[in-house]
Amino acid sequence: MSESVLFEELMTNNGKKIAVATLNAPKALNALNLDMIRLLSPAFEQWQSDDSIALVVLQGSGDRAFCAGGDVVSLYKAMVSPEQTPDFNPASYFAEEYQLDFNIHQFAKPVLVWGSGIVMGGGLGLLAGASHRVVTNTSRIAMPEVTIGLFPDVGGSYFLNKMPGKSGLFLGLTGASVNSSDAIYTKLANYFMLDEQKEALFDALINNNWQTTATENHVLLSTVLDSFYAEAKSEMPAAQVEAHQVYIDDVCQGDDVVSVYEKIVSLDIDSKWFNKAQAGLKHGSKLSAAIVFNQLANGKDMSLADCFKMELNLGARSAEFGEFQEGVRALLIDKDNQPNWAFKQITDVDVKTIEWFFEDAWQSSVHPLASLGGE
Repeated sequence: MSESVLFEELMTNNGKKIAVATLNAPKALNALNLDMIRLLSPAFEQWQSDDSIALVVLQGSGDRAFCAGGDVVSLYKAMVSPEQTPDFNPASYFAEEYQLDFNIHQFAKPVLVWGSGIVMGGGLGLLAGASHRVVTNTSRIAMPEVTIGLFPDVGGSYFLNKMPGKSGLFLGLTGASVNSSDAIYTKLANYFMLDEQKEALFDALINNNWQTTATENHVLLSTVLDSFYAEAKSEMPAAQVEAHQVYIDDVCQGDDVVSVYEKIVSLDIDSKWFNKAQAGLKHGSKLSAAIVFNQLANGKDMSLADCFKMELNLGARSAEFGEFQEGVRALLIDKDNQPNWAFKQITDVDVKTIEWFFEDAWQSSVHPLASLGGE
């Protein structure tokens, strides 16, 4: 059985090393499983303390995906038959995943994520925390949790709120897919390259004159990536989010999810991308839409640590409620694409249910992510 994460240390010309971690489950589109998380977490700790490591590169195996999301199939099995998975439960999985994501955000040394192919859900959580976030001509990015009865987690409460205008709310509600130009515009990524430049990039990294401080190496990595970005910039695809920003801001303006939902789905617009987003919202979980609206409203002024703690609470509640289980069943298990959502209309979602999702699930014990800090 092959390792789920492959580790390598590349020796550079001046004796410094580049730590490379490759998610190694290409048949599953490198979906982030618990084994991967438990391999990556101590590795990042070790790299931080190892003075010979100048930077970290995180990539996916194969050419189809960096990481297509979390291990929702294992999560489904744990929700359906918890007695058969005593060593795996959703709340613990989410806690370990969010801890890893948070640690990447806080990592002092440069972290380069090569975000080619599919980057969704849990993969976006890994990308968002990196200092140097590279997307390519094949990148297809989304937080499509509304389609499986979940919510945009892995720090979505934080990074969706950092996007221009109301685009974060729109992407969270609709699960719309975006390309590399959109990723740059929405700050999910900060560099664009072509897939065929990857080999030359690694050559440049190996031949670079890395220094002893993280600050110096951040600047050096940025300089290397700037040159490749400049070469590839003319090949960037047509952006969708920026082109629709006026419409997005208009339909997402509102104090309640019902009015925003109705404005999004009822807008008459001749745009395949926007129309697909509308269809995603219509077909997705109405409960998820209501959770997303409140999640981003609450997270707007939260620290990163508090966003992750709120999301863990929401994740635990989602695993308990049943909507997430039903969404995964319909999309990935039975594949009938006919989820039986708890609420048929957005107006059916009641306030008490939403309040329950946001109530502290750890009132009588210590929150599993208390060590992150925050309030």
